[in-house]
Amino acid sequence: MTATTAAGPVSAGDQQDEQTTRTVELTVTGMTCAACSARVQRGLNKLPGVSASVNYATERAIVELTGESGTTAVLDRVAKLGYSASVRGGEDDDTGAERVRDLRRRLVVAALLALPLGNLSISLALVPSLRFPGWQALCVLLAVPVVFWSALPFHRAAWRGLRHGSASMDTLVSLGVLASFCWSVAAMVAGGTEPGYWLGFGPTPPGADAIYLDVAAGVTTFLLAGRYFESRSRRGATALLRELDDLAAKDARVLRDGEQRLVPVGALVVGDVLVVLPGEAVPADGVVEHGRSSVDVSALTGEPVPADLAKGDRVIGASINQTGRLLVRATEVGAHTQLAQMTALAERAQLRKAAVQRLVDRICAVFVPVVVAVSVATLAGWLLAGQDLRLAVQAAVAVLIIACPCALGLATPTALMVGVGRSAQLGILIKGPEALEASRAVDTVVLDKTGTLTTGTMTVVETHAADEVGTGEVLRLAGAVETGSEHPIGKAIAERARDELGDLPSPEDFTAVPGFGAHADVDGVRVVVGNERLLAERDIPVPPELAERLRRAQSRAATAVVVAVDGRAIGVLVLRDQLKPSASAAVATLREMGLRTVLLTGDTEAAARTVAGELGIDEVLAGVLPADKARTIDRLRENGARVAMVGDGINDGPALAGADLGMAIARGSDIAVRSADMVLVREDLRVVPDAIRLANRTLTTIRGNLAWAFGYNVAAIPLAAAGALNPLIAGAAMSLSSVLVVSNSLRLRSYEPGEPARR
Repeated sequence: MTATTAAGPVSAGDQQDEQTTRTVELTVTGMTCAACSARVQRGLNKLPGVSASVNYATERAIVELTGESGTTAVLDRVAKLGYSASVRGGEDDDTGAERVRDLRRRLVVAALLALPLGNLSISLALVPSLRFPGWQALCVLLAVPVVFWSALPFHRAAWRGLRHGSASMDTLVSLGVLASFCWSVAAMVAGGTEPGYWLGFGPTPPGADAIYLDVAAGVTTFLLAGRYFESRSRRGATALLRELDDLAAKDARVLRDGEQRLVPVGALVVGDVLVVLPGEAVPADGVVEHGRSSVDVSALTGEPVPADLAKGDRVIGASINQTGRLLVRATEVGAHTQLAQMTALAERAQLRKAAVQRLVDRICAVFVPVVVAVSVATLAGWLLAGQDLRLAVQAAVAVLIIACPCALGLATPTALMVGVGRSAQLGILIKGPEALEASRAVDTVVLDKTGTLTTGTMTVVETHAADEVGTGEVLRLAGAVETGSEHPIGKAIAERARDELGDLPSPEDFTAVPGFGAHADVDGVRVVVGNERLLAERDIPVPPELAERLRRAQSRAATAVVVAVDGRAIGVLVLRDQLKPSASAAVATLREMGLRTVLLTGDTEAAARTVAGELGIDEVLAGVLPADKARTIDRLRENGARVAMVGDGINDGPALAGADLGMAIARGSDIAVRSADMVLVREDLRVVPDAIRLANRTLTTIRGNLAWAFGYNVAAIPLAAAGALNPLIAGAAMSLSSVLVVSNSLRLRSYEPGEPARR
């Protein structure tokens, strides 16, 4: 069991002294909706000394235990509520994946059996001449695995709700499927005297020549498909948190009592001096006390250029030390580090999204108990009117069968399948209905800079040389030096030199100066490539014309390096993270749609203003720390904005999860992709407005489907209760309703990029 305090994980020894509050993290399985997580949370919070928070999206429960409260009592309580729980076991905890596999198996079986069952039952019921001896028994054999195995998750959820006095979509599905099956078998058993049509136990009741086994199998198949895709999508929430956890170092080298010790990061305390070697992740947030190095912070800030750190500079935990040995004094550890805050923000955002109820869920919250009440009232009414028990049961069952949400179950999955298929052709992956609901209300689009609007890699855009030296020579010498460099700026210079000049001379006596540049011997001369500080340390003056080039580059937030030969500056190279070619058109289209655009970046104000000015972005929020990006999104939402966030980096993950609509660039980090509602596969940034438009169209189609499906049920239930619907006609009407829903969804295939959004 992993225990933590407010400051993060604690060791077993510390727990003996810290018994007032203990925190355990559980995996809870068996939850099928947000109401389930609320039920578990209420049940746990009734235990003395227990404070619990249950997240349906991630299937995690964070439980704080005080006094003598124990984990066993918590696990027993969850079991009594009808769910399963276990203490999280890190990498071995893969119950979510197993549940997805289980749903897939049930879906495959249901689909394989429902297709022949539907063809048999409908064609043979409608055309008696096609019937053969035992056709009904064959239909029952095909239906039994679907009704009692594939639909088992719905039956379990319905029984659990019944035990706790609640109803849900699962209740109606279970009742409808079982009623369809039982009525069909009863009609067969009570069949007529025609050869090959009956089982020989009495006369044919009116309307019994239509059996509902196909309805039971069809509803089960379609709703299992929806449940399978929903569960697979929800696993992304847990995967996001796992990816964030994996960024953190697991152990740390600490200087204590003059000795270097390797300890778990959970044992770190503020003030510890950490030894960070090249290639290692920094274990905690802190300040550099000794050493100089380049540190890769791209995982946390998204910026492509490593930070050059020296004594007194702040360093973020989980960033990667690249070159020199660093001594870092820890200032924030455990839950207070920026990475831990990002993880907490991401989980909180997923919890908020799990609370967004689907339209179907909202309808069924009222629809289910009403249907059950109408069915019971129908039975009672017919009996009180003196009618035959068989007719009373038939009318009551007909209400359940007709109300069984076949069209409701088709309304969302079919539109999603067609919409997702069309979006995939356009380079857009829509993960679920929450994204569609959010897209309709979006009025603000927040754009990350590096890797989203820009390419995320440095490129040499200008080469300036002193009067007596050519630009080609400046680039040749600088490129030769940087062929041995691992720094992104050095790589960019070497790549540009090779592209323009071909083969480069080999450097000798190459030396990298972390944070400043590099120098080497090329063709018998000493070449220095670096910033002004490196030249100043070597007493190399920069001529006025080159100094002016440096100032101009810096005013445009570009990176500039000086090239010097044998103690004399001969040129300046200017590098920039280039804008993507489609960025300007994408921003212009978003503004034409009436959406406000905001640039959100951890880069400097000058760099952000330069990009925003070139693209015509409305607002700039620069210098935002990784953990603050999600808070910035929250502030925008609190001020009334409905926010779509477009990003690609690990640091964008919590912000993408916290936005009303998260849109991740496919070539970005896995964390960004997992936390987003949409993944943009196409390189052209004009896919952003296309995604919003298509999502609007898909949501409009879903709402139209639901309106028709719900309207059909509202109209059909009274007729069924009055006994006016022959089961054969009811089956045909139900099939027609489903056909209309599917046909309406198929219209999404005709969507073309650039079509006006139907808001």
